Amino acid sequence: MRKNGPIALAFNALVIVFMLAPLLVVCIVAFTPENTLTLPTTEFSLRWFRAVFEHPDFMQSFWNSLWLALASSTLATLLAVPAGMAITRYSFAGRGFLNGLFLSPLIIPHLVLGVALLRLFSVVGGGGSFGWLILAHALIITPYTLRLVVAALVGFDRSAEQAALSLGASQATVFLRITLPMILPGVTGGWLLAFINSFDEVTMSIFVTAPSTVTLPVRMYMYATESIDPLMAAVSALMVAVTACAMLLLDRVYGLDRVLVGRNT
Repeated sequence: MRKNGPIALAFNALVIVFMLAPLLVVCIVAFTPENTLTLPTTEFSLRWFRAVFEHPDFMQSFWNSLWLALASSTLATLLAVPAGMAITRYSFAGRGFLNGLFLSPLIIPHLVLGVALLRLFSVVGGGGSFGWLILAHALIITPYTLRLVVAALVGFDRSAEQAALSLGASQATVFLRITLPMILPGVTGGWLLAFINSFDEVTMSIFVTAPSTVTLPVRMYMYATESIDPLMAAVSALMVAVTACAMLLLDRVYGLDRVLVGRNT
């Protein structure tokens, strides 16, 4: 395979710098001791990071986002595993429709989903409910989990399952003792990817959260419309760190190349 030349390497480096520069600037600004969004020149300070942990609204929103991401990603995984097995292993009428239905949130703008869910919740009386918020997030993150589960099941060698069934094992035992452990990297990777997307979701959440269930991204959006102090930079830096750690864990568990490119080997 022909290697990239110096011009291609320089272009790729410039693209990476262009994409990462805003995040780097925000993370540096978070360490400023000043009262405005300025780059620290003489000294670095943890003042605004301490302010984040001393701000009760931000801490409450953080816990809301954490529990919401945990619950919705778990629910999405519980839906994606049987759906992925049905789509990859069986031929039945409506299989393509079922696959498209699960993946449809990827092509529908979250703004449209937010307005639609707001209307739905007002009709069924679910506005402000944390349970309904979990369902809303599970709706938009299930495609990410399903994609990785399907990737893990494609080309799956079923000889071990067939051997266990021939020896008298039940379907439940085969799934728990053989199938699930073999596809566990894909399931775990899908759960992590769903968790990241739920934790960072803001567009749809603006429409369906209540004062008692405001998530951290929504709290950041609300605060940014009222103030321009470096507190937002500190919160953003913390979110970048959490997301980076989750992506690193996802890479170790499943591999980012398989998530982004769809490789199964």
